[in-house]
Amino acid sequence: MIKNLLIILIKFYKKFISPVLPRSCRFYPTCSTYAMEAIERFGPIDGGILAIKRILRCHPFNPGGYDPVPTKEEFLKLKLKRRKK
Repeated sequence: MIKNLLIILIKFYKKFISPVLPRSCRFYPTCSTYAMEAIERFGPIDGGILAIKRILRCHPFNPGGYDPVPTKEEFLKLKLKRRKK
């Protein structure tokens, strides 16, 4: 339910808000597309955290570039690495 609500909100943003704003995302896929994919793949909590981290990386001092949503295997490795610290 929360997952679907978040996806609807992102789609609303992409359709009605994003077109009237200047292009600012430095990454491919865009931050909104990344957020939708992350939430679809990992659910509202883990996907939401990935989306927030991505948005925080999207600023003028970051060169941007290709930054796909991690695979489930890559994500598990990242999670395990964080727990070891």
